[in-house]
Amino acid sequence: MNPVPASTATTASTTAGALPPSITPAVLQRLSARVAAPAEAPTVTTRAPYTGAPLADLPISTPEDLERAFARARRAQAAWAATPIGERKKILLRFHDLVLQRHNEALDLMQAESGKTRRDAFLEVTDIAITARYYARSAERYLAPQRRRGAIPLLTHTTELRHPKGVVTVISPWNYPLSMAAGDAIPALMAGNAVVQKPDTQTSLTALWALDLMHQAGLPADVWQMAIGRGSSIGDALMADADYVMFTGSTASGRKIARDAGERLIGSSLELGGKNAMLVLDDADIDRAADGAITASFPSTGQLCVSMERIYVAEEIFDEFVAEFAARTEKLRLGAAYDYSIDVGCLTNPSQLDTVTAHVEDARTKGATIRAGGRARPDLGPLFYEPTILTGVTPDMLAHHQETFGPVVSIYPYRDLDDAVAQANATPYGLNASVWTRNGARGRAVAARLHAGTVNVNDAFAAAWGSIDAPMGGMGDSGLGRRHGIDGILKYTEAQTIAHQRVQGFSPPSGLSHETWSTLLTSALKLLKGIGSR
Repeated sequence: MNPVPASTATTASTTAGALPPSITPAVLQRLSARVAAPAEAPTVTTRAPYTGAPLADLPISTPEDLERAFARARRAQAAWAATPIGERKKILLRFHDLVLQRHNEALDLMQAESGKTRRDAFLEVTDIAITARYYARSAERYLAPQRRRGAIPLLTHTTELRHPKGVVTVISPWNYPLSMAAGDAIPALMAGNAVVQKPDTQTSLTALWALDLMHQAGLPADVWQMAIGRGSSIGDALMADADYVMFTGSTASGRKIARDAGERLIGSSLELGGKNAMLVLDDADIDRAADGAITASFPSTGQLCVSMERIYVAEEIFDEFVAEFAARTEKLRLGAAYDYSIDVGCLTNPSQLDTVTAHVEDARTKGATIRAGGRARPDLGPLFYEPTILTGVTPDMLAHHQETFGPVVSIYPYRDLDDAVAQANATPYGLNASVWTRNGARGRAVAARLHAGTVNVNDAFAAAWGSIDAPMGGMGDSGLGRRHGIDGILKYTEAQTIAHQRVQGFSPPSGLSHETWSTLLTSALKLLKGIGSR
């Protein structure tokens, strides 16, 4: 192993091998008891990414356990849907308060299970507090009966109602275990649904903590349940009785879920992979853009669907930007600590380390230049890898087009802005993008040309993600459907139109011929157009 550059801070906490005091055997037992599985079920052992040491033994759910869970959920959902929305709101606001009051417990669990830094974990706490408050205070307006224009003005009274889907399956990933688990369950619950969820096994404790807090906030039993197991074992059971599916994960898995949902004629919402692009325009503030690139590329050790893996920089500022970005990257503190002293944590599982290593070595072998990082750090722990910047990446390299999902970013110069936009769009994915410029109007104009569900100007991803009143989701291979905003709750509902026809409909009154009636209706339709009626 090469010596560590003097400019790279690499000190790991001397207590990183020990779990925080909040993670006690009693806590682990309480959380594991929330799994939809019998007490005598076989268990799976999770490991702490920082050290590789055993973390928790969690019961494994079977297809039969899922069948029983769905039956309980369907019974509970009927009563939950009949619960006044004001009562649901109170539960969600109590949950909001509990999350903030006990956020250090969540931070400890997230770090222990994922290996991310405390800074990155805290963003999930803020995200869930915002989400809970937003839907608690917006759901009644979104779900209220809506008057619609009737077929015949004044004579047709038309109302749109919203009914819950029933039982929603949520399948959440390991990389953002609180945001993706609770964040997708909250609007489903507020809409009157029950939820049966499969969090990723590696980070199930965080999801179970959120479930535990929701019960403490007053959520009735069986309205939100969680199962643990491999998709190959319980995936079919999760689909068999669901009325709707929310999935966050790989594009390959998303395609299968979409096919299965289509076969059952149920809806699905899918947030999938990304190969997100950041554009640094020729008038960008280089210092600010270089700092932004740090935030864009290395949050949660690059294991974030909306983080940047490609950066396109105007040719005239390319060298200066790369130098500034690399200098800042080399100064990042890499290590393990249950406090706010570390900038970058570790990867979450060995397969991610294998992918990151393969992409960097493939690029290195084929002629790319490593401007920062470029190696694993087993001296810090089994899953540490330095934040890595590549230039000279060509289309024959894995890092050019495949999602790395790790702390690796490639930088490309461009001469013409149209070409930069074309390169950014030259991917089947379309999840997130970022534009950096001193001219906000110019940045927004460029953003509108990018094929991505969200685009941030002078920000990496937090501006769009945190704008929870606006929809968030992907185009192309990055998924279907949206979370956040009105879309994020209405997708968990069925629309029903009730039309009450008064006095006269489209059939002719008694004694009037169809020919005369059609002439009268034709004249009426012309009149409505003439007066500007819609």
